[in-house]
Amino acid sequence: MKIDLNTMVTEGRNQASEAIDTLSTLDMLKVINNEDKKVALAVERVLPQIAEAVDKISAAFTLGGRLIYCGAGTSGRLGILDASECPPTYGTPSAMVVGLIAGGHQAILKAVENAEDNPIQGERDLRELHIDRRDVLVGIAASGRTPYVIGAMTYAKSVGATVVALSCNPDSPISRLADIAIEPVVGPEVVTGSSRMKAGTAQKLVLNMLTTGAMIRIGKVYGNLMVDVEATNAKLVQRQINIVMQACGCDSLVATQALQQCGGHCKTAIVMILANLSADRAKHLLDKNSGFIRPSLK
Repeated sequence: MKIDLNTMVTEGRNQASEAIDTLSTLDMLKVINNEDKKVALAVERVLPQIAEAVDKISAAFTLGGRLIYCGAGTSGRLGILDASECPPTYGTPSAMVVGLIAGGHQAILKAVENAEDNPIQGERDLRELHIDRRDVLVGIAASGRTPYVIGAMTYAKSVGATVVALSCNPDSPISRLADIAIEPVVGPEVVTGSSRMKAGTAQKLVLNMLTTGAMIRIGKVYGNLMVDVEATNAKLVQRQINIVMQACGCDSLVATQALQQCGGHCKTAIVMILANLSADRAKHLLDKNSGFIRPSLK
């Protein structure tokens, strides 16, 4: 299959780095850093599309749907990274945010040759997840043309799922296929075609926003505190105590006692302290208000 790379912004040659191999180490890094500064501005330009996707994802979560990432290589690994961070950060089930990568689990650590060129496997992987209309699929491909991703997106659309594209090339094939197209165009890479650099950074920033924004929308954050964090290690046990202290303006002893009484659930402990309630009553109010703290305090 012949691919015309010349039409892709991500495959262009960057004039700022054409002599980078002749520079001192410090000057070389300055070139990289100057290019990296452009990434956040590129993401800023697509905030309306990101916001639209966040609203779709949060609505899907409310209806019992999932966020599914699909990508190959760096793009696939970034999706898996973002998905894997949601359970410990927000106390979500592992099946709520899922990452798929062309080539399967072995491709997370080592490239699987030609896996990205198989659109049928993209469809198969989604079939195994039993994707349906409640779900949101985000196809991630810096190039915007990865066949594995296109196969997955095509199947997702056929079952009525919301389909989002994340690409760093304008008007790409996956963008034309999607319901929502997010295109942070960061320009040519410092090393020509190395889209793990600026394009990868842009993708990571967008994925951060998708999950963080959606989790805020469904009540997983109070103020700027991650109030559904799971205490799976010593650091997170202390983080829970700190969160309750910060939310309630109480001391460590009060926070620790409240957490012990409610089985280590930050939200319940916060409502207990702020509303002067028992653990059972605080839990009841949170259940009544879909896990949102603010309406539980009224």
